[in-house]
Amino acid sequence: MLIKGVALFMKKLIKGLLAGIIALTTVGGIPVHEVQASGGFKDVPANHWAKSAIDSAVKKGYFKGYGDGTFRPNANITRAEFAALMARVSNNESKSSQGTYPDIKGHWAESAIQQATTKGFISAADYKNGFKPGTALTRREMAKWMASGLAAKNDDFKQALSDTKDTLVPVAEYFKGGLNKADYPYVSVALGTGLMAGYPDGSFGPGKTTTRAEVAVILARYVNVQNKDPEEFQDLREMREVGLTGTNLTTATPYRYSKISGTDKLTSFDRIKDKPYKMMYNRGMMTVHRMIVVEADSTKKPKNLYGKMFIDKEFTWSIQDGAYNTFLEATVIPNDNTSLSNAAFPTSTLYNFTQGRGFESGTIIKYGLTVLPKSDNFLTTGFFKKDVPRRFWMHRYLDDNGGEMGSGNTLVMFGPPYTPQ
Repeated sequence: MLIKGVALFMKKLIKGLLAGIIALTTVGGIPVHEVQASGGFKDVPANHWAKSAIDSAVKKGYFKGYGDGTFRPNANITRAEFAALMARVSNNESKSSQGTYPDIKGHWAESAIQQATTKGFISAADYKNGFKPGTALTRREMAKWMASGLAAKNDDFKQALSDTKDTLVPVAEYFKGGLNKADYPYVSVALGTGLMAGYPDGSFGPGKTTTRAEVAVILARYVNVQNKDPEEFQDLREMREVGLTGTNLTTATPYRYSKISGTDKLTSFDRIKDKPYKMMYNRGMMTVHRMIVVEADSTKKPKNLYGKMFIDKEFTWSIQDGAYNTFLEATVIPNDNTSLSNAAFPTSTLYNFTQGRGFESGTIIKYGLTVLPKSDNFLTTGFFKKDVPRRFWMHRYLDDNGGEMGSGNTLVMFGPPYTPQ
């Protein structure tokens, strides 16, 4: 009897322990094997680059550590995990679900995924073939989820997504390939608010995955950004203006557009943007696409997000006090193979503000820019060829005294063409 009693007791004890384990299969939407480690994590040393963010995220309950005392900072974040994290940190209101995912039923993150969907982070339409919760989340997805979440909460962020759908995105993939046009607004909002950043080589890495350490840092940023207005972010304001007008002029400088004489119309850049015109002396056709204004200090360190695309220590023009470095993107279709030489090009462009010059910089290869040659003769380089469209960037200076744009000799533009006397 005693043996049977002991056996029965042990059986009940084991059953109770199993029940306890089963009851803890999830902690705040994260699987049971994640438990908070006291006294820090043995794989996150004091000098780890993300230690502060990891400790803060754990303290706030966003993340948990593993039962073996590790955090596993280099492990990839899955779709399910990021959905659970965003649902947890977001203060968005939940709205009616716009769809479901057939492959998450019974999954530990089923509720969190649905919650992230109702809060506007995830669209079921993007996962018609299943959510695949165990798939590692890409940076493209991360940017879209966070930007969508901001837009779901704040209509001004929704407008920011619309404003940047045709903007210049300051990442290497924009010109080199790898960034879909559909990604432009989401990556722009992620970059413009500082939620995400590019890599040292200029790339954004839209197809790359993200680690737990990186996400700990990004979560801290999101908690801060979600309660702000897009107008508070200078970089995003510039990208919005470029998306709408082709230039960052009025957000990057004190310049304001003047009215065309005798009218109520402003002399804005978008009046000439993407509108072909005949070059002087019948030398070809020119179309101006964008004008990017960059402010930099004497060390050639740009002060705005777009500056990193054009200026670094190898930039061949000087940084002048009292002037902005200005970069113009244009397309030229020559009428012949000889008339557009180095000397002839500046006097052939009709508008005096397009009388730009070539430049050299370490950013050209990094971002895949096509640039007007600086010193070699255009003819010997074969840069311009008859009837062949050539799209390129060129440089000139703009006085930094601000004022109204559209009059004076610095940049006569956005109205009637300038004709040399």
